[in-house]
Amino acid sequence: MASLQDQLLKAGLADEKKARTIRSEKRKQRKQQPKGAAQVNEVEERARQARQEQAERDRQLNLERKREADKKAIQAQIRQLVETNRLDRSRGETSYQFVHEKKIKKIFVDNQMVDQLSRGRLAVVFVNGEYELVAEGVARKIMERDESAVVVLHDRTAEDQGDDDPYAGYEIPDDLMW
Repeated sequence: MASLQDQLLKAGLADEKKARTIRSEKRKQRKQQPKGAAQVNEVEERARQARQEQAERDRQLNLERKREADKKAIQAQIRQLVETNRLDRSRGETSYQFVHEKKIKKIFVDNQMVDQLSRGRLAVVFVNGEYELVAEGVARKIMERDESAVVVLHDRTAEDQGDDDPYAGYEIPDDLMW
C-alpha cells in the first residue's frame, strides 16, 4: 500500500518538489530534536506537576497547623483571663441553676452573686471542665475570643428600663426565690 503522499502525487494533486521540501523539513526537525526528547519533556512535566501538588499539600498542612496553634493560643488566653479574674464562691449557699449543653447545671453562690448574675453584672464561664464566675467585662473579652466558653451572661437591658417599668414602685420580697 502506498503512502498518502504517493497517492496524492499519482492523482496529480501534489507535485514532487513540494513533497521533497516537506520530507526535508521533517528530517531537519527530527535531527534537531534529540532522541527521547518527547519522553524527557513528559517526565519533566510530571515532575513539575508533582512538585506543585506537594507544595499545595504542604501549604494546606501549614494552614491547618497554624489554625490549631491559634486555637490553642486563644484557649490559653481564656484560661489566663479566668484564672486571674475569677470570683471566689466558696462561701456560697444558694444554688444557681442554668442550662449548658442541653443539661441543667447547678453551682452554689451567695445571694449577692445570684442578684448580680440575674442583672448581667456577672457571668458563668466553662473552662477546663469547671464553671467559674467572672465579671461582665471579662466575660465580654472571653466572648471576643470564643463565644462558647461563656455559658451565662444576661443582657443588662432589664435594668435600663427606668421609668417605663410598670412595676418600678413595687418592692420585691426578700424571701422570694425563683
